[in-house]
Amino acid sequence: MPYTVALLAAASEDQGLGGTFRLVLLAALVGAVLLAWFLLRGYRGNGDDGDND
Repeated sequence: MPYTVALLAAASEDQGLGGTFRLVLLAALVGAVLLAWFLLRGYRGNGDDGDND
């Protein structure tokens, strides 16, 4: 029984940079979406051709 408890305790500990990597990956994805939105909104047609002098 103590051997099982030791194995479970070792398995439940933080295993390296997994959490940090997930956080960086999530921030990169959110940044990419925001950058795409910012760049593509300039190409959206607003019905104005620029003929109104």
